[in-house]
Amino acid sequence: MATLKFKVRGLRSAAAAAVGLLTGAAVTLVAQRSTLDALHARIELLEQTAQTQRQANLAHQQRLHWELLSKAMDDPELAEVLDAYDGTVSPRKQRQFLFSNALYTNALCYYRMGNMTREEFFGFARGWLQNPIFREYWYATRPHRATLISTSEEAQIGLMVEDLLTQLEEADADEWWVVGEPPSE
Repeated sequence: MATLKFKVRGLRSAAAAAVGLLTGAAVTLVAQRSTLDALHARIELLEQTAQTQRQANLAHQQRLHWELLSKAMDDPELAEVLDAYDGTVSPRKQRQFLFSNALYTNALCYYRMGNMTREEFFGFARGWLQNPIFREYWYATRPHRATLISTSEEAQIGLMVEDLLTQLEEADADEWWVVGEPPSE
């Protein structure tokens, strides 16, 4: 009988120890889960902050780009620095090309910032390509776009505009606003 009582006490002690271990493990898991949730929330906040900073950087870069192009459009001597056409375009035409570039890069910046969808960009491009000066700019800058990494966002947008231009050239000019299939996001 004494041996039986000793065994029962031993089992009770073992059961109590097991319950204690399980309770400790559960408490530890709950604490770790809370810590993981806090870390996850912090990571999300850091990602949002990084995205906001990226947009601010893009906006700042766009402003600097516009300021530089404006100076070149206003001063023919500065425009010579940006003459990538081997002197084959007049100063007037180069100012028009610089302005075309400003329009294009402004829309590209808006797209990258998330302020414009790809479909909206496509619509703007369809309108720009109705202008003979913008088309001439687009043709003249093909070699520049050819140097872009083909998988880059800018290269993909350039290819989209290039495809649209091809479709516009093959279509009835009277209905240009329906030419091309707007891309999906």
